[in-house]
Amino acid sequence: MSGEDRRPIILASQSPQRATLLTEAGIAFEVASPPCEEPDAAAWSGTPIEYAEYTSRLKARSVASLHPDRVILAADTVVALADHIIGKPADRDDARRILTMLGGSDHEVITGVTVLHAAGGRESTRHAITRGRMRAMSEEELSAYLDGGLWQGKAGAYGIQDDGDPFVTLLEGSFSNVVGLPIELVAEMLAPLG
Repeated sequence: MSGEDRRPIILASQSPQRATLLTEAGIAFEVASPPCEEPDAAAWSGTPIEYAEYTSRLKARSVASLHPDRVILAADTVVALADHIIGKPADRDDARRILTMLGGSDHEVITGVTVLHAAGGRESTRHAITRGRMRAMSEEELSAYLDGGLWQGKAGAYGIQDDGDPFVTLLEGSFSNVVGLPIELVAEMLAPLG
């Protein structure tokens, strides 16, 4: 691999959670916001896995168009309830609707991950799935959680890593996937690039 390829990867995301996970894993990176529109999850006709993988590729390719000589890492996380895609809530009322729907239910957190090195002719897209269960919240608990604002900017309207999120009662799979980036999968995907 050339010296140019040894520069830090570019994380195609503005997510502070993804940046924290990469930092904690010791992976050097720079951040670039993807200059693309994400597809409308409500109008998506495919599976949640297809959506997450497609959207991660879209993000990676849009950043690669600006940095064709760099390695790009992109991810997209969705929550799926019976093949229904649940993205980030639009507002407080939407967060209430999502959390009420998830309460008492099993769901999946799916993250599509793309590693793209256009100059090297490499692109790989994979996904991770973590199964979760959230207990039903009382109206008082739900209102207090919504008042705290921890639902903002998070698929499924919750952040498992946040204080004040005692509602998830079961996780099967990668914890970091639920946070927004399955770091074990990312390390595996980056390994061939040195």
